[in-house]
Amino acid sequence: MTTTAAFVPFAPFASLAQTLIQHVKDNDGDGSHDVSHLQRVWKNAATIQAGEGGDAEILLASTVLHDCVAVEKNSPLRAQASRLSAEKATRVLSALGWPEQKVRAVAHAVEAHSYSAGIAPVSLEAKIVQDADRLDAIGMLGAARCFYVAGRMGSALYDFNDPHAQARPYDDARYAIDHFHTKLFKLALGFQTATGARLAAVRQERLKRFLEEFAEEI
Repeated sequence: MTTTAAFVPFAPFASLAQTLIQHVKDNDGDGSHDVSHLQRVWKNAATIQAGEGGDAEILLASTVLHDCVAVEKNSPLRAQASRLSAEKATRVLSALGWPEQKVRAVAHAVEAHSYSAGIAPVSLEAKIVQDADRLDAIGMLGAARCFYVAGRMGSALYDFNDPHAQARPYDDARYAIDHFHTKLFKLALGFQTATGARLAAVRQERLKRFLEEFAEEI
């Protein structure tokens, strides 16, 4: 009889993760940015790190703290969310006695991960965190999170009169599937690492297939 190894969240940094998660805001019940999202991003980051290298401890801290200040998608402060999270991450890690160089490395990775911020990642760790977070925004998970957020924002699934925006501009504030075109399909083009780009290509195809089958059903 075979046994399955017990799942250990954020392994092999479970203890550090538990310490840092205490400083992560509840995100106002946002299930697209909860602890399960952090674990998935960590899984992505660890997979990329295995192929690309980088400091795993910096990656773990950056992953857990990358959304530690919650800002809703429709907030006018959305573009500042990663900067605010980087500032908080700096305070948290400094209080824990982390060396200044590693604190700065985490802060940069946190600030540069955001699509809205438009900050280019410079370090390998920042590139990995950006890739790892964006992997969770495409593929089947990307589709699920898109519709989840649309529900939170009160958006419709699609425009009944023109679902494919043939005679109107895309408006992802009103229609969920418009977000596939305004953002999600664009993400795969901007991956920073070779491993991340390879993983993104697989998920991009899944995302395209999802929208094609969605369109067929409506």
